[in-house]
Amino acid sequence: MIKPFKIRDIEINPPLVLSPMAGVTDISFRRLLKGRGGIGLTVSEFISVEGLTRHNPKSKRQMRFYENERPFAVQIFGGQPARMRMAAEMAEEVGADILDVNCGCPAPKVVKHGGGSGLLKDHPRLEEILTEIKKAITIPMTVKIRAGFYDHTINAIETAKLAEACGAEHIALHGRTKEQGYRGQANWDLVKQIKETVGIPVSGSGDVTTIEQAFDRFRETGCDGVLIGRGAMANPWIFRQIEDAMHGREPFQPTLEDKRAVLLEYFEMLREDMRELAAIGRMKQLAGQFTRGLHGGALFRTAMYHSHSVTEILDRISEYFETISEGRQYFGEAGPPHEIIEAPALDSCELASVTAAS
Repeated sequence: MIKPFKIRDIEINPPLVLSPMAGVTDISFRRLLKGRGGIGLTVSEFISVEGLTRHNPKSKRQMRFYENERPFAVQIFGGQPARMRMAAEMAEEVGADILDVNCGCPAPKVVKHGGGSGLLKDHPRLEEILTEIKKAITIPMTVKIRAGFYDHTINAIETAKLAEACGAEHIALHGRTKEQGYRGQANWDLVKQIKETVGIPVSGSGDVTTIEQAFDRFRETGCDGVLIGRGAMANPWIFRQIEDAMHGREPFQPTLEDKRAVLLEYFEMLREDMRELAAIGRMKQLAGQFTRGLHGGALFRTAMYHSHSVTEILDRISEYFETISEGRQYFGEAGPPHEIIEAPALDSCELASVTAAS
């Protein structure tokens, strides 16, 4: 039976975590998903300690959260023990429930400065960082790791044992190496091995996009929690659906109207929180993931990509969902092919615009 778990005295219920994703899990995206239910823990985007400790406004904004997101964790990355300690103190000061240390990001610009998965091949530095953080904060410290740095040096078990010894109160493993990036399959057997080795809660991450996959990972590994990231971009209801199944309920199935509404709600949240151009860019990102597999989804994504204003974005969403809800084929900006061939009444300017749009 799948049960909630605790990080110290903080209950993670249900035992499902929205995995941090750079450029995705900002305050708007977390707010959107939290409103759909099923998330036991939300985590910020990973935040640079260089930015935080140098008072970069963007880094400080990344720590913002809504009260209804609790429990909420701030995740930080960096390679300098003193700055990691200072950033951890800042996270506690803004009211975060948990401080999470990123030891998994494979991005070269992060790794070259000793942060992220770079710490997996420098255990002395990792030990110093975790020790400094633990001395500086009173909220729980957790750690997210990868299988190892290189494919031939899988050291996740050793890293987890070190983290536990330094006072970490939860380990999350993404079962790929830094070298692997996001290629291939995540190794969930390592999650099981870590769970059998340490005495603190252990969660797993990687390739969970369905209810069945989540249940399989819980059953096969005995893990305490499951992290979902990219799967939530494609399906904002995945947490609610898994929670429904956990309680023996029929999993929620969104209608086309639900899907249209969630895009509009997200766009409104983005526009409340950031400049128009940035909001449009983020909107295109979610719409691209969210409409994969829907009829005409590829053409809709193309139409969205070529939209450059709020009005265009809203019009594209309205056109697309009205078309497919009526059972008609969606042809994107160009419209059905016969409209170009069989429309002699179009003047030269109108015809040029239709042709260019295709």
